Amino acid sequence: MLLSSGAARHNFSVFSKPSVNDMHDATKEPTTSDLLKNSTLYREFQAEREEILKHKWIESEKAGHDIGFERALTDWIVRHRSKWRKARQSPPQTAAR
Repeated sequence: MLLSSGAARHNFSVFSKPSVNDMHDATKEPTTSDLLKNSTLYREFQAEREEILKHKWIESEKAGHDIGFERALTDWIVRHRSKWRKARQSPPQTAAR
């Protein structure tokens, strides 16, 4: 007799009804954390943070020491943020034929 993975895990036979908990698992709603991670705002925050960390690394290498996150953040905002945002908001360029 074949048992589904849920049935085997919960020691159910093929003929028993699933419990309320099993029904809830199948229709589980996304958690707040899931919604946050999938939001456009959060993804933009993560992308911006990655750019700042790259900038921090490059500028620290030039300076010969760690410049720190706050200095890198401020410098990146002043020198690069507006151009970076415009580039992200514009549609991708296709090659002209």
